[in-house]
Amino acid sequence: MAVAVKECLELQLLEVEMLLSMFPKKGEMSLDEEAVPAVQRYLRSADGALPPQLEYSIAVDVGEAKVKVELQVLLPHTYPHVAPQLFARSDALHRQQQLQLNTSLASHIHSLDSGELRVLEAVQWVKDNSLPYLENSKISPESASKAVIVKEMFHRMWIYSHHIYRQELRKKIFDCAKKLNLTGFCLTGKPGVICVEGLRENCEEFWRVIRYPNWKHISCKHVENVETEESIDSLRLFCTFEDLQFQAHGDYGLRNDYHMDLGQFLEFLKQHQSGHVFQILFGVEGKLSDK
Repeated sequence: MAVAVKECLELQLLEVEMLLSMFPKKGEMSLDEEAVPAVQRYLRSADGALPPQLEYSIAVDVGEAKVKVELQVLLPHTYPHVAPQLFARSDALHRQQQLQLNTSLASHIHSLDSGELRVLEAVQWVKDNSLPYLENSKISPESASKAVIVKEMFHRMWIYSHHIYRQELRKKIFDCAKKLNLTGFCLTGKPGVICVEGLRENCEEFWRVIRYPNWKHISCKHVENVETEESIDSLRLFCTFEDLQFQAHGDYGLRNDYHMDLGQFLEFLKQHQSGHVFQILFGVEGKLSDK
């Protein structure tokens, strides 16, 4: 497994180098300056924790007017053997056209062979195929009312952090989830876990906001997607965005170094039809103790 991941990360760095050579100007490609060194350190080490997933954005000029379409990229550790998470956005696009553009982009990317580097292909696809959506965004309200119903993408993200303690960080998480109409929970302590569910673009905006400026010990471990023409509320597993806290192991007083009771957390996940996520988050199968 470790060898396969390292091979994938080496290919990811190669693709990033190619993209930086294609988009060398300031503002064309946004990449955390610590991201690449973190991957390089992992590749040099014999073992150790996985680095944060590579995440960056590319500003693509579309058409003669050079309208900016931003392609946001998040690479799972096993990309290119699994598909990258991509999202195209532009101030020139209405919400409906943006959803249509991303649906077509996702369809194209998933049609490519597993193992191929697909971000370069996605950049070219956005450049070649965004113009009709930009033009359609200018249609009249009368025409828009006759448009075909667009399916919405329900999204659920499972986010893992080494720890979550600081009150200002927790406030930021809860304020952002409320603003974006996301349900789920934030598990405070060590480890820290966040689940958000709602519209795909809102979940991805939440991920972008809480990671800025640079939350180093955090990663998106798992994503679930469901396309629907109906209300996404019927797909939610959580009614609100909960402040989740369980009894810590031991008596640590005022120290911010307490481990949450993962048995209670597993019980909570199973109550919300999510017991399978425990192994994804922690790498071990969850088992409840006999009572």
